[in-house]
Amino acid sequence: MIEVVASVRSMHRGVAWILVFSNGLVGAWALAAHFLPRLRHKSIWIGVIVAELVIVAQVILGVILQNSENLAPDRHQLYGFSAFVSIGLIYAYRNEMRDRIYLLYGLGSLWIMGLGIRAIYLSV
Repeated sequence: MIEVVASVRSMHRGVAWILVFSNGLVGAWALAAHFLPRLRHKSIWIGVIVAELVIVAQVILGVILQNSENLAPDRHQLYGFSAFVSIGLIYAYRNEMRDRIYLLYGLGSLWIMGLGIRAIYLSV
């Protein structure tokens, strides 16, 4: 059991960096696409979906780790769940900001990247 928990902890740490880099990359791409229409490809949405799935995977790993170690809640979990909730908020505003959709997803992904960095910083 100890090896499984150590493995989940290791995966949680690794996926955290994937979360930061994937959302940073997609955020920068979407923000640039807002200003440069030639960067607007359908493939950007694949990147957004992948980056958001990484967040979901990270939250699942965090919940497993939380339950297996019975950790006391702290700000680390707050930032993790805030990233998860941010996905829903960004998605909820997509119709209202249809003319600025790249700006929405660019800034939203960079926001999530920042939440990930903060969560990593708190876990050290």
